Amino acid sequence: MKTFYRSVVGHRKPILIVFLLLFILCVPCRQLVSVNYDINDYLPADSPSTLALDLMEQEYDGGIPNARVMIRNVSIAEALAYKADLQAVEGVSDVTWLDDTASPSVPLEALDPAITEPYYRDGNALYTVTIQEDARLSAVEDIRAIIGEGNAVTGSAVSTADATAGTITEVAITAAIAVAFTFVVLLLTTYSFAEPVLVLAGIGVAVVINGGTNLIFGEISFVTNAAGSILQLAVSLDYSVFLLHRFEDCRKINPDPEEAMVEALSLSTSSILSSGLTTVIGFLALCFMRFRIGPDLGLALAKGVAISLVTVFLLMPALILSTYKLIDKTRHRPFVPSFRPFGKLVRRCMLPLAVVFALLIVPGYLASNANSFYYGGSHIFGPDTRLGADTEAIEEAFGKQDTYVLMVPKGNPAVETELSAALHKIPQMTSILSYVDTVGTVIPEEYLDSGTLSKLTGEHYTRMVLTLRTDYEGDQAFALVETIRDTAETYYPGQWYLAGGGVSTCDLMKAVTSDMVKVNLVAIAAVFFILLLTMRSVILPVILVLSIETAIWINLSLPYFSDQPIFYLAYLITSSVQLGATVDYAILFATRYREFRQSFPKKQAVVETVTAVSVSILTSASAMVVIGFLLGIISSHGLLSQLGFFLGKGTLCSLAIVLFALPGLLVTFDSFILPHKKSKEAVPYETL
Repeated sequence: MKTFYRSVVGHRKPILIVFLLLFILCVPCRQLVSVNYDINDYLPADSPSTLALDLMEQEYDGGIPNARVMIRNVSIAEALAYKADLQAVEGVSDVTWLDDTASPSVPLEALDPAITEPYYRDGNALYTVTIQEDARLSAVEDIRAIIGEGNAVTGSAVSTADATAGTITEVAITAAIAVAFTFVVLLLTTYSFAEPVLVLAGIGVAVVINGGTNLIFGEISFVTNAAGSILQLAVSLDYSVFLLHRFEDCRKINPDPEEAMVEALSLSTSSILSSGLTTVIGFLALCFMRFRIGPDLGLALAKGVAISLVTVFLLMPALILSTYKLIDKTRHRPFVPSFRPFGKLVRRCMLPLAVVFALLIVPGYLASNANSFYYGGSHIFGPDTRLGADTEAIEEAFGKQDTYVLMVPKGNPAVETELSAALHKIPQMTSILSYVDTVGTVIPEEYLDSGTLSKLTGEHYTRMVLTLRTDYEGDQAFALVETIRDTAETYYPGQWYLAGGGVSTCDLMKAVTSDMVKVNLVAIAAVFFILLLTMRSVILPVILVLSIETAIWINLSLPYFSDQPIFYLAYLITSSVQLGATVDYAILFATRYREFRQSFPKKQAVVETVTAVSVSILTSASAMVVIGFLLGIISSHGLLSQLGFFLGKGTLCSLAIVLFALPGLLVTFDSFILPHKKSKEAVPYETL
């Protein structure tokens, strides 16, 4: 390795030029990476609702209704005028209202309330609108301009548009504050005013390169866009810090800066790579999710950490050697006090806290698996947001409602009529817009205008637009989806397709719940295997993985005890990210403990370990905590906000267990975890 590192040190100018060129190239490339804010687009390609959507795109011009617009205090004539205005909005492919199911010339009093009330009630008009996918932002903005402040618009298209508009600004604010906080932390934990700038410069280059190379994916999810860069900053922060500290230590022995850097790189390789590898593996476990946001986030984060590692071993030596004189000139006294008193406190309470830890394992696991979940996007925006307030207003006036589209082979009107009659018997069914319901079975297709015909029939299929009184998700909504599927199967065995917001959410629920066990087992097994190879101990990897997994269970059990439903996607991502990002703390602590045990008795080794590792652990952990809580506080997107809070609280849980419970576990199993042979020379070991 020293030969390779001498080559790195000897070619630092070409390396600086290469990284500068990559940075310049990736800055504009970041802007070319498109971001997808529609959670349903990440369903497995073979899920029933995805297949139904693909078929509908082939057969029909219009999609599934994805917005509801309510106008207050309007007459029938005024409501018809508003419908015309909505239809004229660019990007709106269809608007459905009362006149599509009943003639506007018939007096309202003469119509069945079951027909009118889904569209017109107490002077309020409710329209079902279909907005094209590529025009959601502009169309929603135009619709809001038409209806004014006193009215309301909701639906999945509106949710996606608001997420697109709001998240961009919120992510920028979160990143700016995170960088500022990280700079302050580095200022406190390093020994030169130039070092924080140097570290952030190296991480910044890695983050920009990772963002630019996301162009290879073509498109990334809103989760990756919001969390990817700041998570990369948090988990790779200490790589550069550790190399700097190693370089300073080696300079005390070897005054030649280039040789000191070669020695520092050689001593750093094993520790940084083992820590980086466990983090990468934890993120790559997300790739085993069938729900494609997992692979989207996992690949981007794993690539980001890998780029950070390459940056540390190639770019940082060049930067440090180019600026070490400036580092020397800007040195300051340590701002962080010694942690030895804290180490003595841990020594006194570690065994009781290890017992408390053991008692929390089973309850934490059971409670974390007993949560109530949201699976889709219907609860992403709360009542304190504009969309949330609009949704409440519409549901208060017209009740909960969702729209499904059922497609069956055309050519058998009699069977279609029987199917329609059976669907009408479902209690939640409000209305059905179909060929047999609107036109009947007598009038041939050639007598209909193309506009009416294109809404109802395609080349091979006819469709039924079902309006239902139901929430977008939940046990009752999922049961309703299965009821409609069973009904369709009765009349068209294996030939029907069902799509809609609730249908996609039902399939999403099935996909992500099946992912949970698989992703966790892969992550745990992979991290355990790496620790087994690097630590050459069986019991120690068990202790370390169990410590972090318990921290994860405690973190994810808190919503259960507070009776707060959580987004399953945030729950699933947290399980892998918290393991990958915080297992390093446990690795660092255990490795340094084994090292100090070669010179000290057990309890004194704990004091020495806590004294030695607290600054390193707190530097990385504080960045993760602050970044998590910033995302939680700033983001109006419910899923991203919850993911941020989970990461912040989860890091605190991992930190508490590593600093307070893990010492007692290491002392308890001391005879099983020590190396079989003492090394001739104890080499200081630090990691992230």
